[in-house]
Amino acid sequence: MDHAAATPIEVWNEIIAPKYIRFRHILVDGLAAHGRTALARSGPSAGNRVLDVGCGLGDSTIEMGKTVGPAGSVLGIDCCDPFLEFGRKELATSGVANVTFENADAATQRFEPAFDFCFSRFGTMFFASPVAAMRNVRAALKPGGRLLMLVWRTLDDNEWMGLAKRVALKHLPAPDDQAPNCGPGPFSMASSTVVTDILGASGYSDIHLERNDTDVTVGRTLDDAIDFQLAMGPAGEIVREAGELGETKRSAVVEELRSLVAPFVTTRGVVMGSSSWAVTARRPE
Repeated sequence: MDHAAATPIEVWNEIIAPKYIRFRHILVDGLAAHGRTALARSGPSAGNRVLDVGCGLGDSTIEMGKTVGPAGSVLGIDCCDPFLEFGRKELATSGVANVTFENADAATQRFEPAFDFCFSRFGTMFFASPVAAMRNVRAALKPGGRLLMLVWRTLDDNEWMGLAKRVALKHLPAPDDQAPNCGPGPFSMASSTVVTDILGASGYSDIHLERNDTDVTVGRTLDDAIDFQLAMGPAGEIVREAGELGETKRSAVVEELRSLVAPFVTTRGVVMGSSSWAVTARRPE
């Protein structure tokens, strides 16, 4: 693949997916705490038919299958085949029989209004045309159907990513705008006003945002946390896109990160602050 000309879907499949699976103990076991909190508060009901948009490795999809029970069902969709393959393997050993996974792009898939509930955990921020995409997701909901999506608040509210980015930028230039990417980025919906405007323009009603601040485990050890940052976080992107200069400066970035992240090491791993919006809305009757 020509990385310089890679589409967002190609980036997810060929660049991000192997790293995501490698660090699933952070991305699922750690950061998924936001999803569990939101689902416990505003999740689907028994018997619901559920759509999980950007289902990733499928952990939330399978858990919602347990919640809705045999009278309900859950469809997990993602545009990343390695994620779906992983989810299907997990499903095969879960004992859950009402979950399926499909390769589909939620922004363009033709939906029938068949779902009672739509969930997305940190997936909608990557839509290139968010109003069009969220309008398309709304088309999947029955009249009165509910949406619950998790989006990150600002980088300043998420020290687990912000600290490493600040360190990398002390040593290296910001990435070029033409660098391969997976869409607009994890903070494209950090503003409550932006989210409300997007959903309003997409035809949703009863839009509500609830802030969730929680400490999350972002590495089993200090080395694990730094490896994660340089593989997947904003700091890693800065180092990669700097090319030869990035490799020259890598050791300096790592050394400074070690000193700044060390105070966050606890008996349960590296624990840092994070913040998200739990966004709820409805398709009008």
